[in-house]
Amino acid sequence: MTYRKRISLVPILALLVLTASSVSAQDEDVIRVDSAIVRLNVGVVDREGRPAMALDRSSFRIFEDGVEQRILSFESVAAPFSVVLILDMSGSTLTFRDTIRSSAMRFIDALDPADRIAVVEFYDKINLLNDFTTRRDRVFNSIQVANGRGKTQLFKALDFSLDRLSREGNRRKAIIVLTDGVDTFARDQDRAAIERLKPLNPAEALRTENELMNRVLAKSDRQGVTIYPLALPTGDPAKLADPSPIQTALYSTARDRLGVLAQRTGGELAAINRLEEMGLLYAQVAANIRALYTIEYQSTNTRRDGKWRSVSIETKDSGLISKTRPGYFAR
Repeated sequence: MTYRKRISLVPILALLVLTASSVSAQDEDVIRVDSAIVRLNVGVVDREGRPAMALDRSSFRIFEDGVEQRILSFESVAAPFSVVLILDMSGSTLTFRDTIRSSAMRFIDALDPADRIAVVEFYDKINLLNDFTTRRDRVFNSIQVANGRGKTQLFKALDFSLDRLSREGNRRKAIIVLTDGVDTFARDQDRAAIERLKPLNPAEALRTENELMNRVLAKSDRQGVTIYPLALPTGDPAKLADPSPIQTALYSTARDRLGVLAQRTGGELAAINRLEEMGLLYAQVAANIRALYTIEYQSTNTRRDGKWRSVSIETKDSGLISKTRPGYFAR
């Protein structure tokens, strides 16, 4: 009763503020509901490794922590993607830019014409060379003019790209990133950890997951983005005459992080052992994207407790093998 009296006496301006607060609260509720919807990009192959391209919603069963979930939406392999192509233009790639450009163009040619593509370059800076478009001439021009030198801002480029993808609404989403994986800021943090702890084995001081990578994984979880790293052969201390234990530990940890990015998002890490392989690996990634189904479900576990939720998929045909991300943190 007291509350009603206060409302009747407040000025109109205060009522407007109260209304705005109510709308804001409603918006937050919508965000919480949306965050419970889990999106999975799913690849399916037969036992010979050939993609199964003609499945429908009834072909799949989804389980979270062993509990079957109801499929809310299903998109076939024909549904278009929004794709970010990220190019490492740091100093370590200076000597083979022409190979990068020709290989990236081959990748674009292998995508579906309806796919929307954005091109991002990174070095000391992160530049959006073109926003999402189906215009291949714009994309090819962006690849052609990509340039730079300096540091490797890998995780900032991924974070930036995920923010751009968030503007693409409910479209299917993927990131393809070409890099040697040695993020400059993460490497500096790793060096500091080794110096601070001074272990006999430098690798003991390093953790695969760090704050930068966890931020990227959280954003990709929320949007259902699949990340495909193409790992360049540059910077490998194994090619040096006498690499130090610290060099080996830093490089190994950086490469492990690329693997985690791929595995946690349902993608695949492609290691480029020879530069001549780059074009073929790009084309294989494009083929993988064109063979993905996308499935959404709303988890029956409504607790947003930050804990890990394990996800698995079954197909009705026992001769088929499905692959998607292994789960997510319920944040």
